[in-house]
Parts: sequence; C-alpha cells; structure tokens
Amino acid sequence: MASNPVVHVIDDDEAARQSLTFLLGTSQFVARAHESAKAFLDALPAIESGCIITDVRMPEIDGIELLRRLKNQKIGWPVIVVTGHADVPLAVEAIKQGASDFIEKPYDAEVLLEAVKSAFNSFERGVQRESERAEVQDKIASLSARERQVLDGLVAGHPNKIIAYNLQISDRTVEVYRANVMKKMQATSLSHLVRLALITAL
Repeated sequence: MASNPVVHVIDDDEAARQSLTFLLGTSQFVARAHESAKAFLDALPAIESGCIITDVRMPEIDGIELLRRLKNQKIGWPVIVVTGHADVPLAVEAIKQGASDFIEKPYDAEVLLEAVKSAFNSFERGVQRESERAEVQDKIASLSARERQVLDGLVAGHPNKIIAYNLQISDRTVEVYRANVMKKMQATSLSHLVRLALITAL
C-alpha cells in the first residue's frame, strides 16, 4: 500500500465526517472530507485518487447513485459504503454497483480501518494486473500472423508435430517460430509462455 494514501470521506453529517477524518488521520491516512456526493463529484477532476468512504443515505445524491455515476465516469477507485442496520439491502445493492465493502453503523474503528487497507490492497493489485495485461497484449501484437498461430497451438497444448501438421509447415519451421515467440514474449519456459498468454484472456 502506498505511503499516506488518500481517503475521501463523504457524509452530510458534519460530526460523522469529523469523527471519521480524525480516525483516519491518526492511522497514517490522508483524509479529505466532502459534505455531499455532489460536492465530491464537483471536486473530482481536481482531487487525488484514493479510497472513498460514503454514507449510503444522503440528500440529492445517495451512495448508490454516487456509485452509478462513478461507474459511468469510469472511476475505478475502491468505495466503502457506511450503512445503518436497516439499510443492509441498500448496502447489498451497493456491492452489486461496484462497492468494495460495506460497514454497518455503529462500526468498530479497527474493522473500518482494516476494510480501508484491504480496499487499497485490492485496488493496487487490480491496477498491477491491468498494467501487466496491457504489457502482454503489446507483446502479442508484435507477433507475426504465423507466430500467433504457433502461440495459439502451444496454448492449446499441442506438440510441435501437431502444430506443424495443422499449419502445413515443417517441424523445424515450427521450432523457429516457437523460438521467436519465446523471445518476443520474453518467456523463460513453455509454462511461463502459456501463463502470459492466458493473462489476456482473464
């Protein structure tokens, strides 16, 4: 997790906002308070990315609508929804809309802080996977049409002889293409090559 990650707290209740920003501040997080979902959305273009903690029940734009708008804007930041006991069905809807977690009031400080840490860790792993996937896609795009066919054969588990037969080329030619594929994909072994190719299919 990055040092001093930013957490955006969205709640129309000033006391709740202050309490939560204080808790986060004492736990090495940088807390940014927003008095409504609208205020947060208005500020969105200029603020640092981070985790969002939002109350589910708010005037104008509630937590569910906020999630929908973030999804429409392709903002993939992790969102934790804080909910009253009676709002659990709403919280489940929030998960369906992309929230990473929901916490019931009154919440235990440690539970909330663990949820924030977990949200950041999951988000960072997701960003890392996307970066890795894009890298592999670039490598695959650098393959010639015939190299791509050989790669597809290898991923399907076919030995060189079968790939040669299917492509109507010699075994030796398959070996040359295979060596080129390994080099371009920067794969250290056949199993590594297959794992790389499968990343793009996830």
